[in-house]
Amino acid sequence: MPEAHPARPTRIPLLHQRWSELLFAHWPTAPEVLRPYLPPRLELDLFEGQAWLGVVPFSMSQVRPPGLPAVPGLRSLHELNVRTYAHLDGIPGVWFLSLDANSPVAVELARGLFHLPYLHARMSFIEQADGLHFQSVRTHRRMPPATFAASWTPGAALPPAQPGSLEYFLTERYHLYTSGPNLMHDIKGTNLWRGTLWHEPWPLRQATLHHWDSTLVESHGLPTPVGPPHLLAADGVDVRVMGLKRV
Repeated sequence: MPEAHPARPTRIPLLHQRWSELLFAHWPTAPEVLRPYLPPRLELDLFEGQAWLGVVPFSMSQVRPPGLPAVPGLRSLHELNVRTYAHLDGIPGVWFLSLDANSPVAVELARGLFHLPYLHARMSFIEQADGLHFQSVRTHRRMPPATFAASWTPGAALPPAQPGSLEYFLTERYHLYTSGPNLMHDIKGTNLWRGTLWHEPWPLRQATLHHWDSTLVESHGLPTPVGPPHLLAADGVDVRVMGLKRV
């Protein structure tokens, strides 16, 4: 079960970022389906016995080291990740299957510094009167192709997610785990890192989905999710990225 919201860190972060216009789309998934995608040392994090598979599109901006202006090529970008949840030594976190992004600088930086499976993609994210429209086509060489197109409308503000709720389980995550930058990581888990980040609790909203057409999940060899996703939208938060620690 995810930890309580952590205290604001006192040490200097590695990076500042702003994340905005998020959509959390999740499906309950049998643990045995996702277990092969994690290294042996990691345990799937379950909610009432069920694993969850998520697809999360959003925009990122204002990426900068402390005390410096935004990094060229990172002032504004879009990201689209496929994820599940895991824990090690009692510390819960996110396990990413892939993170597509439309910034070549961000992809190479994240793969090199954070050992995350970022992939090159061509993306557009447009806000119109009828909602938000996100499109993506993966362009990363020698990786399985994947496309994504979704439209949604953020709705009414929700009260803060409470520990023990599904909403808290799916969104309030302040660690990530990674074992290498390849699409399927180093699945043996001989090299495993824990990353830490911090932000204020998510300002969650209801969300209405108008369109969804995606091969992201299938690009990993996973079955197509069945049924409508559990949806949450979120307004922007400022994020402090604290870096990685080998575990």
